[in-house]
Amino acid sequence: MNNILEKIFKISERQSSFKQEIFGGIATFVTMSYIIFVNPSVLSSTGMDKNALITVTCIATAIGTLLSAFVANMPIALAPAMGLNAFFAYSIVQGQGVSWEIALGVVFLSGCFYLLLTITGIRKQIASAIPVPISLAASVGIGLFITFIGFRGMNIIVANPATLVALGKFTPEVALSLFCLFLMIFFDIKKIQGGILFSIVITTILGIALGMVNLPTSFVSLPPSIAPIAMKLDILGAFKWSLAGAIFSFLFIDLFNSLAFVIACCKQLGLEESDGRIKNINQMLYADSIATLTGALMGTSTISTFSESTVGITAGAKTGFASVITALLFVLALFFTPIVTIVPLFIAAPALVMVGIYMFKNIIHMDFSDMKIAIPSFLTIVLMPLSYNIVIGLSFGFISYIIMHVIENEHKKIPPILWIIGILSVVFLLL
Repeated sequence: MNNILEKIFKISERQSSFKQEIFGGIATFVTMSYIIFVNPSVLSSTGMDKNALITVTCIATAIGTLLSAFVANMPIALAPAMGLNAFFAYSIVQGQGVSWEIALGVVFLSGCFYLLLTITGIRKQIASAIPVPISLAASVGIGLFITFIGFRGMNIIVANPATLVALGKFTPEVALSLFCLFLMIFFDIKKIQGGILFSIVITTILGIALGMVNLPTSFVSLPPSIAPIAMKLDILGAFKWSLAGAIFSFLFIDLFNSLAFVIACCKQLGLEESDGRIKNINQMLYADSIATLTGALMGTSTISTFSESTVGITAGAKTGFASVITALLFVLALFFTPIVTIVPLFIAAPALVMVGIYMFKNIIHMDFSDMKIAIPSFLTIVLMPLSYNIVIGLSFGFISYIIMHVIENEHKKIPPILWIIGILSVVFLLL
């Protein structure tokens, strides 16, 4: 058996061991398993069945991570992307009044385009055309966007007719939610792996003790059926010009997040050729796009690479065998669904704030001394949470980036593809 695994994953060739891979796979699972609680909480706000979402989240994550293992031989886990699940629920479904079935169709189409761009090689041209500052600003803006959603879920931020938003009342639920958030911050400062998961579990137990959370009727059971949401996507309904921006946003964010993360991981693993080319990057992007298509068919938002995989890599993971371990643990988690179902949104929501903080940290890589960079970056960042829409933030970012370069008489530096994206952004905003 060891010989077969060695042949498949080249563990010795990458100077690793089965022990390292197992520990790395476990570390990745512990660090990212909060997605089992958070993704269903976010997506169920659209009317999707929460129990089915728990099963789909685990299965889709396991499938995506196994694709990473066997297609790319990488210790990188794939799961429903934080930020994109919030965009799916709050901007597309609730914001635009689109049904969740059509929203799944949007995700599916974005995955089709992603796969097509990867196959044809156009992906490289788009990647080189999008300005790095806009890509960084998108990450920061999405961080603010999901932080705002997290504070709403915690009832710290509430609606106000005079000021649009206001500080909510300090209730026992808010107190428990804040306790969960600061517990996450404490674990993060102390560099304890799996801090988000541990905080959710500890706060849920405290909520049970205080009578604010109901005990599950059982702790172990067969996984809930995925029938209420599986294969319910409406692809034809997603063929609307009003949803073109949403398709592009899913595609853009998944493409650049995956590209940047995979390149960083490959360099960390020593998978960089002498000429600078990255080994296995195309295979990893194929895995990413196929996972998104599979996830949409099953009933969840965009599947993408998870940055928590770096924890497993730091723990020693160097091959896809670590991803196999992570995937198997997600399958095992399916049988503990009753525990997951009792976690209320106000306890899961702090995880959105923490992820928002992680994403916002990208702002340190941005140069605001150059106004032709600062203005489009600023507009991209602030308009995502203020308009409650990632697409609008990106559209203003692309348009203002082009305008600033035209003003500076640097229009020749703008690639043709970026001109096309800018024109489409204008049309989107007008319509």
